[in-house]
Amino acid sequence: MKISLITVALILLASCNIKEKNHIEENPEKHTPEGFVILNKEQRNALGLQLGTFQMRNLTTVVKVNGQLEVPPANRADVTVAIGGNVKSIHVFLSDKVNKGQLLAVLEHPDYITLQENFAIVASRMEYLKKDYERQKELFEKKVGSGKEYQLAGAEYNEMKAKYQSLKAKLGLLGLSPEKIINGNISNTVNVYAPINGFITGINVNIGTYADVGDILFEITDNSAVHADFIVYEKDVPLVREGQLVHFTVSNLPGKELTASVFAVGREFDPVLRAIHIHTKINGNKTKLLPGMYISGHLHTDEKYTRTLPNDAIVKEGTKSFIFVLDNSISKELHEDEKTHNTHIGQYSEDLTTFKITEVITGRKDDGYTEIHLIDPLPENTSVVLNAAYYLLADMKKEEVGEHEH
Repeated sequence: MKISLITVALILLASCNIKEKNHIEENPEKHTPEGFVILNKEQRNALGLQLGTFQMRNLTTVVKVNGQLEVPPANRADVTVAIGGNVKSIHVFLSDKVNKGQLLAVLEHPDYITLQENFAIVASRMEYLKKDYERQKELFEKKVGSGKEYQLAGAEYNEMKAKYQSLKAKLGLLGLSPEKIINGNISNTVNVYAPINGFITGINVNIGTYADVGDILFEITDNSAVHADFIVYEKDVPLVREGQLVHFTVSNLPGKELTASVFAVGREFDPVLRAIHIHTKINGNKTKLLPGMYISGHLHTDEKYTRTLPNDAIVKEGTKSFIFVLDNSISKELHEDEKTHNTHIGQYSEDLTTFKITEVITGRKDDGYTEIHLIDPLPENTSVVLNAAYYLLADMKKEEVGEHEH
């Protein structure tokens, strides 16, 4: 019986397929063991994977606080006048920076002239009474003068002297020179000067406004002395003390965290807020900080030296927390399997690294680090993945899904 060439070819092809099938069954593909992630060099570089060890750090209990920026009373000034007058000119604008003694405004009023005239008259009269008193004293001591006249001269002189000092003090409040007035230089205006260094935060007059005694013409604030006042609620009061550090943020400086140190703890309890106030000194540059701005932050209290990892080294699944540790105990076997399986298709990598997922218990957090409690002990100096833990978990889950589907 003759066998055609086509029949022979079909038999040979079937034979080859059977051998190939038997070869595959004898060498089944091996998968990553459960709980492990295997990455080659390219994958690690793509993730920017960082390895390190547990770090012992001082972690603190964190108390949330909020408040606002304030300036001490000694660094605020409400500018008023001792004697009312009409505003003749204004020499500053709102938000101007001024120095102590700088001219703010000029006022004018007939009362200023009257005050100076009265002072000049009293000064002249006092000089006459002084000489008369000295003459009567000399006569009395020589026993040629009347004691009554001597006493009367002394009383008149002292009375005029008191008036002189009173008027001189009023002139001083207005910034007028008594010496110039005595010499005949009388002015119908007075100048208003800045009492402190700072910024003009309020102008409450216009040209022609009558500024009465007690009226606030200008408001000046020295922002260089700005500090942070925070509210600490009742339950957290026992944790607060002087010298502690506060990290806080201000809305006009997005993304920037500032620090301040507690220098005073309030002794008065606010029954409405159920809280006390704490005063803190701001560290660093304060040029962009303005009184009244809202601030929020967290205060660091007691310190605890403990094992920690960066927050990005920890991943949560449900209620449990996990980290990934370097574990090459199975790497050699997996390395050979990878080489056997992938060499013929050009995908073999010479640098495989194995990471094992490990459950831990987390504690307090501070400044980007989390306290770590180990459930099972790990060897000293164990290498831990410090970042991208979320992506490693996702890769592991993907692998597990793939195995189940297979």
